[in-house]
Amino acid sequence: QLSYNNLVDVDAAVQLMREFVGGPPAVAILKHTNACGVAQADNLHTAYANALACDPVSAFGGVIIVNQEVDLATAQELNKLFFEVLIAPSFAAEALPVLQSKKNRILLLQKPVEFPKKQIKTLLNGIIEQDADLQIETAPDFRTVTESAPTADEVAALEFANKICKHTKSNTIVLARPGQLLASGVGQTSRVDALRQAIEKAASFGFDLKGAVMASDAFFPFPDCVEIAAEAGVRAVVQPGGSIKDQDSIDACNRLGMAMVLTGVRHFKH
Repeated sequence: QLSYNNLVDVDAAVQLMREFVGGPPAVAILKHTNACGVAQADNLHTAYANALACDPVSAFGGVIIVNQEVDLATAQELNKLFFEVLIAPSFAAEALPVLQSKKNRILLLQKPVEFPKKQIKTLLNGIIEQDADLQIETAPDFRTVTESAPTADEVAALEFANKICKHTKSNTIVLARPGQLLASGVGQTSRVDALRQAIEKAASFGFDLKGAVMASDAFFPFPDCVEIAAEAGVRAVVQPGGSIKDQDSIDACNRLGMAMVLTGVRHFKH
């Protein structure tokens, strides 16, 4: 039976995977509504392996969602991990017995869903309401503000990272390469702490950040994040912009040979 927390995680998973519907095979692993692993690949089996590699510790007991039918090979790999919920658009007939062999595991078939246009939250003795965050910025929305423009691979990685960043609790920093989340700094009280957390987590799982990209869910008030990211190997950045000190971070990128694009949209998930 799905618990309250399960349902909240399922909702977060479906909201995140909405960004990858219709694209290459994708897998996301979530814990407490935040992605601890996301990957895209030529096949679901590889996508799952890459998503799990991001943070195999946090994946334990998590919620997994995919955008393709779960085949036998992927089911056999999934079966090695303890997880609570698996969401998929379909399951191959030979995959189901494998997945159903473990107790206390919930398999959900995702059907077409119309996402709510409003977000409502209880507050003190009442409720507050705002428009749901239903948009995502892609390459045509990116505005390059540095002397160096991102390469095609960096643009693909920036798009990928920006999608994950939108669905991660603020303050958040996402580090990625094309098709794979490398690490996230999640729910920190300062943006620089979120970056440091992400860098440390990437290192703990053996990821080399040379050539990686960084996404931030809100602007940089100071150039420290850009400087720390560059030292770690990050080469391109996507962020909303909007700080009165944007130019400080842009100047730092130019000095360090990094590319930066602005989206003009702050997601800032709370």
